[in-house]
Amino acid sequence: MKKVAIECRNIHLAYGQTQVLKDVSLHIAPGEFFALLGPSGSGKSSLLRLIAGFNRQQQGQLLIDGQDMSPKAPWERNVGMVFQSYALWPHMSVWDNVAFGLVERKVEPAILKAKVLAVLEQVGLSEFAQRRPNQLSGGQQQRVALARTIVVEPQVLLLDEPLSNLDKSLRTQMRQELLSMQRRLGLTTVFVTHDQEEAMATADRMAVLDKGVVQQVGTAQALYDSPANRFVANFVGTMNVLTVQALRYSTGELHLRMAGLPEVTLPWPETPVQTEGAGLCFRPHAVDMVLAQQSENPQRFWLPGEILSSEFMGNATRYQVKVGLDVLTVDQAHHAGGVKWAPHTFVKLGLHPEQVQVVT
Repeated sequence: MKKVAIECRNIHLAYGQTQVLKDVSLHIAPGEFFALLGPSGSGKSSLLRLIAGFNRQQQGQLLIDGQDMSPKAPWERNVGMVFQSYALWPHMSVWDNVAFGLVERKVEPAILKAKVLAVLEQVGLSEFAQRRPNQLSGGQQQRVALARTIVVEPQVLLLDEPLSNLDKSLRTQMRQELLSMQRRLGLTTVFVTHDQEEAMATADRMAVLDKGVVQQVGTAQALYDSPANRFVANFVGTMNVLTVQALRYSTGELHLRMAGLPEVTLPWPETPVQTEGAGLCFRPHAVDMVLAQQSENPQRFWLPGEILSSEFMGNATRYQVKVGLDVLTVDQAHHAGGVKWAPHTFVKLGLHPEQVQVVT
């Protein structure tokens, strides 16, 4: 099957007076696994339903394979969608659920049988063909929903939080199976989730939405390492943000003043950074922590702090450390026999300039 691109051009969508999508522009490449990531109410599901044809934008264009889909009804778009609830017919067998779309299309019986057999084999449900949905596990029901969608050979596969009803261990297994199937089929796939781990583990690229606005588009690594703003920094992974009171740029250096802390000087590119509402951000694992009286590595810059609490997480101990007026999260790798520091211990946090970013 031909791989197709999806393009959103300056899309605006409102429900009455409520703006749901605001000037959304995206390009999803042929065969790409693309995630829409954001909190509840960010507009990600509304955008997915718009691609499917269940919503209609007031402004802008939606193109699939270069064709404007705006005037086309859902059944004219050759788009398959798997809903969060799976939406299986409870009175039908697995076979009949999967065959339903082919029956509606009046596919010849011999071809229908071959297609259903092939797709049930593909999702590992051949032996469950005569069972009903209530006789299946959650993971098996999800496979039926996927099989029912892909058997009609859509050009685009849309997934609306399909893993949210599964427990954590099964979600991990199913997202791997989902990605493997997508790679085999080469289907252009758009996956909606609020779970950053799912998006980062599966998507070739992702778009982060907030309040109907696309905040950033890129690979998981790009968004994790170089967030475009404070919202993306806080939403994609765990991020520390130190509040900057004043910021001054001179050639090759950035001078930052934070409440209750000495001025920090960082090497910085020539382009000055916006000062209003700025924050100094870095990941919890990118921090060295030593006792206050220990010597400092000169390749780091150091901030004084006090441990407030800690959590043992197996592979690491997560500390909450007060630095100036902010409370930061610091992850320190755990090794057998390692020391866990107690609350009210005074420490120093060491940061390498390359692991630090200023965001607004």
